[in-house]
Amino acid sequence: MLRRHRGEQLFVATKVPPKNMLWPGKASTPMADAFPADHLRASTETSLRNLGAERIDLQQLHVWDDAWADDEGWKREAERLKREGLIGGFGISVNRWQPANVLRALETGLVDSVQVVYNIFDQAPEDALFPACRAHGAAVIARVPFDEGSLTGTLEPGSTWPEGDWRNTYFTPANLEATVARVEALERELPGGQSLPETALRFILENEEVATIIPGMRKVRHVEANMAVADGRRLGLQALTLLRKHRWDRGYEVE
Repeated sequence: MLRRHRGEQLFVATKVPPKNMLWPGKASTPMADAFPADHLRASTETSLRNLGAERIDLQQLHVWDDAWADDEGWKREAERLKREGLIGGFGISVNRWQPANVLRALETGLVDSVQVVYNIFDQAPEDALFPACRAHGAAVIARVPFDEGSLTGTLEPGSTWPEGDWRNTYFTPANLEATVARVEALERELPGGQSLPETALRFILENEEVATIIPGMRKVRHVEANMAVADGRRLGLQALTLLRKHRWDRGYEVE
């Protein structure tokens, strides 16, 4: 992509995987096993080589636990990578269902963005994370806007996936049944003329704390449909109020 569009301004974001390759981030994991300073640098340099780029606009940690917030290594290296111009911004991607597990890191002033699961069902980031991001000038990147596919309206009772597909463990029979029921209830309250995927994206864009959304797009028509939502059209207070009632604070363990 970068080679084909030389001369145009494209923004590149990537992530540093944890050195131990364990997800999610846990307080019991030593920072030295997940993101030692030399690993941050080595991973960044590897990405730069792979991209054929001189700078990564946004470098992010792929997992996080706030027990690591006081570690000096990551803070020193994030500052150094910025100072050397190898990265523009530094971000953290937080664990699913733990949107507040980054508040201490935000207080360091080194975190430019937080990537978090946020959608019509998962509204918990609004409670503590969004106000903290606003206070510290950090951008919000909303991931999983379609709730792993449920908010596209394509799930049915008894839906299955190929062997080895992670969705078989995410949409367990009990979770799938509960999810389909909630999606059906939501579909009965969609704003006139809007599809479920469009409504899902417009709900997120209504929140001024969100800088961007990263939906999955496997086909050109998905790209076109998602981009069309960036037309500035608002949902309206009545529709937004109805959608907020579909908040679902699930009690699953972090994946």
